[in-house]
Parts: sequence; structure tokens; C-alpha cells
Amino acid sequence: MTEESASLNFIEQIIADDLAEGFSPDKLRFRFPPEPNGYLHIGHAASICLNFGLGEKHNAPVNLRFDDTNPAKEEQEYVDAIKNDIQWLGFQWATECYSSDYFQQLYDWAIQLIKEGKAYVDGQSAEAMAEQKGTPTTPGVAGPNRDKSMEENLDLFARMKAGEFEQGSYVLRAKIDMASPNMLMRDPILYRVVKKAHHRTGNDWCIYPMYDWTHGESDYIEQISHSLCTLEFKMHRELYDWFLDQIYDPTILRPKQREFARRNLSYTVMSKRKLLELVHSKTVASWDDPRMPTISGLRRRGYTPESIRNFSDLSGISKRDSVTDVSLLEYCIREDLNKSATRVMGVLDPVKLVITNYPSGKTEMLESENNPEDPNSGAHELPFSGELYIEREDFKEEADNKFFRLTLGNEVRLKSAYIIKGESVVKDAAGNITEILCTADLDSRSGSGTEASTRKVKGTLHWVSIPHAIKAEVREYDRLFLEEAPDSHEDKNFMEFVNPNSLKVIKGAYLEPFLKEASKGDKFQFQRLGYFTLDKDSTTDKLVFNKTVGLRDSWAKQNPAPAPQSNQPKQQQPNQGGGQPQGQRSALNEIQKISKKYTNLSGDKLAAARADIAKLAVEVSYEELEPLFQTATKKVGTRIGAMITLGVLLDKGQKRNPEIEAFIAAGLADENEELVNESKGI
Repeated sequence: MTEESASLNFIEQIIADDLAEGFSPDKLRFRFPPEPNGYLHIGHAASICLNFGLGEKHNAPVNLRFDDTNPAKEEQEYVDAIKNDIQWLGFQWATECYSSDYFQQLYDWAIQLIKEGKAYVDGQSAEAMAEQKGTPTTPGVAGPNRDKSMEENLDLFARMKAGEFEQGSYVLRAKIDMASPNMLMRDPILYRVVKKAHHRTGNDWCIYPMYDWTHGESDYIEQISHSLCTLEFKMHRELYDWFLDQIYDPTILRPKQREFARRNLSYTVMSKRKLLELVHSKTVASWDDPRMPTISGLRRRGYTPESIRNFSDLSGISKRDSVTDVSLLEYCIREDLNKSATRVMGVLDPVKLVITNYPSGKTEMLESENNPEDPNSGAHELPFSGELYIEREDFKEEADNKFFRLTLGNEVRLKSAYIIKGESVVKDAAGNITEILCTADLDSRSGSGTEASTRKVKGTLHWVSIPHAIKAEVREYDRLFLEEAPDSHEDKNFMEFVNPNSLKVIKGAYLEPFLKEASKGDKFQFQRLGYFTLDKDSTTDKLVFNKTVGLRDSWAKQNPAPAPQSNQPKQQQPNQGGGQPQGQRSALNEIQKISKKYTNLSGDKLAAARADIAKLAVEVSYEELEPLFQTATKKVGTRIGAMITLGVLLDKGQKRNPEIEAFIAAGLADENEELVNESKGI
């Protein structure tokens, strides 16, 4: 295996093999074929990134082809939204195509099939045709219309096209094999009557081709070299090829269909029908509601094209359906926004704080760094006064030594400003705190260079100056479903698992005045709170911010990974401090010791070393292992040992998370063949 082939996914390997066998690179052509019956979602992003990514890699054209063969469900709104989403992700198609462009050619080919005795018109009920098809274990039987004459079939098909028959009365079927073990080959439907105006062809047609008939023939017309579909179309490949056989010209390129796994995401649904139900039932406000997994919803929530493309890369292309944890998607946007988002301060649940020794009426302008991750991001001015808002949860009158925020008698630092000390509180008649009174060390201003400014205190709080603060609405979003796989229950409707608290609207948030100049779609880190973006509902008089994601995964604490089980007697378990009992060398240390020599081994010694690591791995906790994910690239043996250990933990029930996915992705991209193979294995 070459270094290059080791880093290829299986679709890329298929193309690489075709090229190695003599396929001309200038004949490579791909397509993304959405049906315009809804908005694209994060699952579609996998296909978009795959097809357009292959186009970029091979300098090959990629068509955008709308599969618009069902006028009952398709709308121009969806066409426009799909085009917008693809361009927003950073891709541009070579040719914009529509299956409706080929209606006449598809009809002509259908006539050809009838003339060759390979298609017939059937007027039976759907129930009768289904019964005649048999079952996967019993062959089908011929229906009474299967052997009609060519002349009668041509006449009936022409009358179908002319609109003489009502919907559901007649269909055109391919005449293939009613005994085929593949049920899809048992005389599938080619055309049905649909009396509804088409978004492009109007009322020109009242018969419309089925997807299976349209798909391969459209690929053939457009000269698509590799037709990449999701796994549910694997059984359709035989039919795809049969249809091509009927019209194939050996002098013209023949498309090749190959399949990859869908991308499913936890705590959501990926069916457009179910997403449409969420919209129609008013469970969400629209297709671009920030709780939706649609690309437009993610964009409105504050996700970036880069984060979605990175998510697609980390998720990979697989041959088996699986569910990707939504935390990986959240990890990708955190990573992106951490590098690019401007840091600002906002208070969502305000309580007034008065600095009693700060000069009354004084305002001073402090400097706030825009982004510490970007040395070229600059800074902006931040007004400070003696009356501030802080978060209500950042103060307690009394607290234990684990509370590192403001309490009476203790000090904290105000971000970019002074060290303050809690002195007393003012309460209303009901006993609620209305003001916190404190004093400031006026010699401790951040960045002033004084000795007091370098003093260390345990806590740092964000704040806004009351005279300068702007009031805003903040929308905080949680996962739309409480169940990890809401549509996986046969006895329950997915709507039963909707999270009733998926949206929290905060009307009285206060933000620093720098945000007055924000434009819709601008992204910020509200310090200590998370990442936020300015929503399209904003006006000059009312700013509305959507919370994109928190600074860390709060769900990880709510759903802790199961602890690896051990068969050791109780007295041999690790102690409460997380280490091994005294006098014993930890299993992880032993793994590291073996791993250091791993790349120098071969044959039986290599197999024995791997077996020893796997045996020791059952005694290692995930918390012990995770630091090894940061092992330097050159320490390949240690990384291989960590990957073997991780595989054991995953087999024992460890839940995948963004750190695990990133470690596996790095292993797959490595130059070392052993590390790549171990990464592929998990």
C-alpha cells in the first residue's frame, strides 16, 4: 500500500484504481442530484463535499442536477435554497441540469422499450401488482397485461401522455424478470400519471418518469463517469445497469454507480418528510430555524462553511451506516470560531454591581483584545464605569472554597479591568438581591503595569457598564430532541421526543456597545458564555443574537461515557485518585513501554506486542488514555499503542466524542501503514 492510497477513502480508491487501469482523467465527471422537495440538511453535506471535493481534486466538472420528476412535492423555493446552500459551502457546479430537461428523451427511450417488447402498460391496482410481485423468498407471477401487443401498449402509453386517464389508472412497467431474486427487477414502474403543474414544464406533461428510470439515463446523457449514491440505492444498481444496457452505445462513456453510507446525526432526524412535519406542525419556525439540521438552519445559527466541510472530512466516507455524535459537529464549529470570532462581553441574567469607591460619573475607556488566537485581530475600546451588570450566577453571599466567583469578603478580577471585593448587598422586600456593593483596588487595572495589576486572584468575571450597555434579545438553543435516535422506535412517533426546552428567549440581555456596529451574520464569542451570531431578525433598534454553541460540551456531563469494566478482584482496582495501587506499574505505562519499540518489530513479535497491548488495554480508563491523543507525530509507536487501546475501549462501550474522532482522523491521514490500518479498524 502506498502512502497516497493509505489516506484515500474507498470511493477515492475506486477512482484511483480506474485511473491506474487506463481511465482517462479528462473523462472524469461527477454530479450532485438533489430532489427539490425540501431544504438540504447536514446529511446532504456529505454528498456535496464528496462529489465537489472529487471535482476539485481531479480538476473535473461537477453537475448540479435537480431530480425534478415529482411535481406534487417540488417547488422553485427549494431549487433556490439548494443552490444557495451549495454556493455558501464554497462550491460551484459546472452545469445546472434538471431531469425535466430530458423528459422528451426519456419518453422516446420508453417508446423504444415498448417496441422491443421490454415495456408494457398495466392498468391493475397497486395492490394487485404488489401481490403478483411475490416476496423476497417466493417468485412473482406474470400479470394479465404483461403480454399485451406492442400496438396496444403504444396506444395506451400515447393516451396516458395525452391526459386521457386519471391518476393511478395506468402505469408503464419495464418487462424484466418476475422471478428475479432482486425484487426491484420484477417489472418496475417506469412512468405514472400525475396531473399537476411542474415548476419548470408547466402542464406540458401529465406522465412523469420514476427515479430509477431517470437516474441512470440522466447520468448517461450528461456523461457522468462515477454516479455516487447512498447505500439504500445499492440494490438499485442492478436495475441501473439494466436500464443502461437498453440504450447504451459502446462509443459513449458508460456511468458507474457506487454507494456510500448516509451521514446520520444524533439527537435529530434526517428525513426531509419528517423535517417538513416539524415545519408544518410549527414545532420549529421554518426550514432555517436554528434548531434544524438543515444547512440553512445551521448557517442561521452561526455555523460556518469551513466547520461543516471539516465535519465532513472528520466524519469520513464509510461503507456502513452509522450515527455521528452531534458533539463532533459542535467541536468543529468551536474550533473554527475560536480562531476567528471577536471576543466581546455580554450579560444574559444581569444583577447590578456598584463599585462604591469608584469616582461617581466617571467613565474610562479600556482596551479589549479582539481575539487572542489571532495576533493581527487588533483591539477595541470598552467603556468602564462604577455601575456594572454581572451575571447573577457569578455572585453568592456565601460559598465554599470551590466557588471561584464573587462572594462577600473575597476578591475577583473584572475582565480587562480591576480587582474587586464584595462588601455587602441590597435586597428588595422579597429578599432578592437587587445590588451588590463592592470596592475596587484602583491600582490594579489590567495592563497598567503596576504591581497591583499583576496580583493573582482565583476568579475572573465578565461585565458590561450600565450607562453604556445596549439591550438585546438572545436566543439560546438546545438539542431539538431528547432522544439520541428519535426516529428509531417502531412503537413511538419521533415527535414524542421533541425537547420542549429547545429554545430559550432572553429578552433582557445587556451587551457592550461595540456590538452596535455588528452586521447580520457576524460572529462573536461572548466571553465565558459561548459563541453567538447576529440573527436576520435584528433591526437597528433591536439586536437579536443566536447562540451557536457553548464554550464546551455541556451534554458530555449529562451523558457520561460508561466506565470500562474490569474482571479484576475489587482490591486490585485503581484507587480513587485514578492511579494504580502502590508498587504496581500502571497498565498504560506498560502499553507505552511496549509501544516505543512497536515500529521496530515484525512478524510474530509484532503480533505478540499487539496482543499484549490489547490485553493491557482493558485496565485503562478513557481519562488516562486521552492525553496520549496529543502525542507528537514522530512518536508513531505510542500513537499506534493509543489507537489499539482506544479500539478496546470503544468495543467495551466508550462513547465516541470529538477528541476521539479527531484522533482517528489524524491516524487515517498518517504516513505509517500500521497506524492507518489500526485507525481503519475502529
